[in-house]
Amino acid sequence: MTAAGSTTDTRLNDQIKYLFIFPAFLLVLLVTLFPLIYSLIVSFQSVRLVPPSPVRFVGLDNYADVIASARFWQSITTTFLIVVTSVLIQYVVGFGLALSLHHHVPGSAFYRVIFLLPMFMAPVAVALIARMMFHSVLGPVNDFFSWLGFKNLPFLTDPDWAIAVLVTVEVWQWTPFVALLMLAALQALPHDVFEAAKIDNISPWRRFWDLTFPMLLPISVAVIFIRLIEGLKIIDSVFVLTGGGPGTSTETITLYAYSEGFKKFNLGDTSALSFLFLIVVIVFGTIYLALAKRVVDRLK
Repeated sequence: MTAAGSTTDTRLNDQIKYLFIFPAFLLVLLVTLFPLIYSLIVSFQSVRLVPPSPVRFVGLDNYADVIASARFWQSITTTFLIVVTSVLIQYVVGFGLALSLHHHVPGSAFYRVIFLLPMFMAPVAVALIARMMFHSVLGPVNDFFSWLGFKNLPFLTDPDWAIAVLVTVEVWQWTPFVALLMLAALQALPHDVFEAAKIDNISPWRRFWDLTFPMLLPISVAVIFIRLIEGLKIIDSVFVLTGGGPGTSTETITLYAYSEGFKKFNLGDTSALSFLFLIVVIVFGTIYLALAKRVVDRLK
């Protein structure tokens, strides 16, 4: 076969591949972009299904109404409080678990399997279990406190305790994710560096702060970023555990959007709310990555 014939066959094969790939690509693009574009259009309109009202263009009025709403800013504050607190605890505890498993504590193979189980459970199932455990009267957690001589604590009816419970549930379920990634990063570190440090009689504490932590800082930044972005979408556990209550003290931004869209059927404000939250997440993510880059570059 000549070179020209081989080139022609290659081009033909490429065209056939594109012929099969293009419909799937077009379908995915349509499914992805159409709701986004339609939601953006709706955010500039007054669309209310119950009671039904004619659709009319209102410009930026929906965005102005959401920004002027104290409930919006409260839900933003609550969301960041729950997410930032839980992610910081997840990172510290997950890093500690990863270090323990990396140094082969007794039963580490068994613990690796046990620690990963919460991550594979559905968030709704976890929240249902937590709601039973932290019940103010029948929950085993309050039974334990009663056995110790303390009174029952209002875990799900007091705003501060309710947020603490939500943070606890998030930490319990997603710490294994952090531990798994940090353990993989620990196992990828060069062993010769640590062997040289042992020969030089450098203490384990100094080896951690001078070698392990700086070398794992880039992956730490990535892990924390992933968990922050994922955590900002929290709705399952809040909906099941507290429903945003008491009042709206534990209402997150996604639960607020759900309430506006599926309870009040105010689609215009809901779309504007969603895009404002998207802007907040983009700004937050950009600031976080910029600051993290400075820290990482400084330690290089």
